[in-house]
Amino acid sequence: MAKLYSKTSSQIKLSPKTETLKFLLDYSKALRVVDGNKEKFKIVLN
Repeated sequence: MAKLYSKTSSQIKLSPKTETLKFLLDYSKALRVVDGNKEKFKIVLN
């Protein structure tokens, strides 16, 4: 466990798949947040 938390974020190199990046970008484009009277509504337009 100590080995997992001893590295700083600059030492860890991440390389996500292209499909993952495309999914996240498409999801963020389709997501809309609408303000209601007392709460926010999150709508995915897919």
